[in-house]
Amino acid sequence: MAAPHFGRFLAEATIPDLDPARWLAEEQLFGLYLSWCSLERCVPLSEAGFRAGMKRHGVRPSATGLRRTGPAAMDYILHTYPALP
Repeated sequence: MAAPHFGRFLAEATIPDLDPARWLAEEQLFGLYLSWCSLERCVPLSEAGFRAGMKRHGVRPSATGLRRTGPAAMDYILHTYPALP
């Protein structure tokens, strides 16, 4: 069963983008989801549960059509990329 917060996650942490070069890969989208859950203090589902929830919301893993936005995007970037010198 999909967590009821998936719709909120998509609305608050992603925006549609027509440029495939800017689309999030599935693993990036899951990382963004984990960041969003941490900020929202909600328990994230497993990767399999996440994939099922995204499928129910019409998000295809191979072509998400989404890019990150909002506070979760900044949190994800800060925790994913090493500090610059």
